[in-house]
Amino acid sequence: MILETDSIELYFNNKAILNGIYLKAETGKITGLLGRNGSGKSCILKIIFGDLKPKYKFIRIDNNPILKPLYLTKLVSYLPQYHFIPKTLKVKTVFKLFKVDWNKFINEFSDFSIYKNTKFGLLSGGERRIIEIYVILKKRGKIVLLDEPFNGVAPLHIEKIQSLIKSEKTKKVILLTDHRYSEVIDICDTLYLVNNGCSKLINNLTELEDYNYLNIGTL
Repeated sequence: MILETDSIELYFNNKAILNGIYLKAETGKITGLLGRNGSGKSCILKIIFGDLKPKYKFIRIDNNPILKPLYLTKLVSYLPQYHFIPKTLKVKTVFKLFKVDWNKFINEFSDFSIYKNTKFGLLSGGERRIIEIYVILKKRGKIVLLDEPFNGVAPLHIEKIQSLIKSEKTKKVILLTDHRYSEVIDICDTLYLVNNGCSKLINNLTELEDYNYLNIGTL
C-alpha cells in the first residue's frame, strides 16, 4: 500500500503554517517526519487522519483519491501526543477493547504483567505511553500514524518500541514524528524535513545540518 498526501495548505489566523506539503509512505518502509517545534509536524498527521481541516489537501491510497476523512475508512490507527485512553479503564479492558492480545504483550514487556487489573490512570506516564503505542500498532488497520511515540518512554524500553515498529512495517504503512531525532533516524527508511512550511525529502543526513535543523557536526 502507498499513502501519498499532496499540496497541504494550512493557515491559522491568516498565517501560513503549511504550504505545499508532499509526503509518501508505503508498506515495508518506516517514514519519519522531522522538524523544529511549531513547524507543523503534528498538524500534518492530524490532517492525514482527518480531524484537522486545512485550506487544501489531496490524499491518495494506491493512487486512488480519498475524499472523506481517512479515519472513516477504518484503515488508519493514530497515536496522538496526549494520553487518549481513559484513566478509569483497567489495563485488561484496554486490550479487550482494542482486540489486542495481552499475553503477547507481556511476552515482550514482562514487567507489565502485574498491571493487568490496574486502572490505566495509576500507571506512570511512560508506562501508559508504552501500552498506547502497543495497542495502536497491533490493532487492525493498514496505516499507522505515530505522534511522539518515544516521548516519556524510559530508555530501557525505547529499543523494544523501535523493534516493535520495525516488525509492524512489513504489513503496515508507518508514518511517525518525534523530537528525539536520533531515534527517528535510527529506524526510518525514508525521512522528510518540515522547514518553512514545506516538506523536503532527505536523501543524505547531512542535509539536516544544511537546512539548520541540526547544528553542524551533530551527526
